[in-house]
Amino acid sequence: MKKRTFEFITESLGWIGVLAILLGYALISFQIVESSSRLFHGINFVGALGILIDAAADKNWQPVVLNVVWIGLASYGIFMAVV
Repeated sequence: MKKRTFEFITESLGWIGVLAILLGYALISFQIVESSSRLFHGINFVGALGILIDAAADKNWQPVVLNVVWIGLASYGIFMAVV
């Protein structure tokens, strides 16, 4: 894959991740969804994954660590919402 194409894909995933995190926060802030809902945790999972991919591609390790933890918390939230 060409470097330029790879960068475009990872940057796009990063921006999708940012938008997903902001959407999740807005849904909670406006009390549209509950903080224990699968939707909220799923949005956070997708958002953190997008940012993680972009940060890892840039070798920007602080957001990588943050988003690995974020994905873990979102996964736990999804599990608890299902069980």
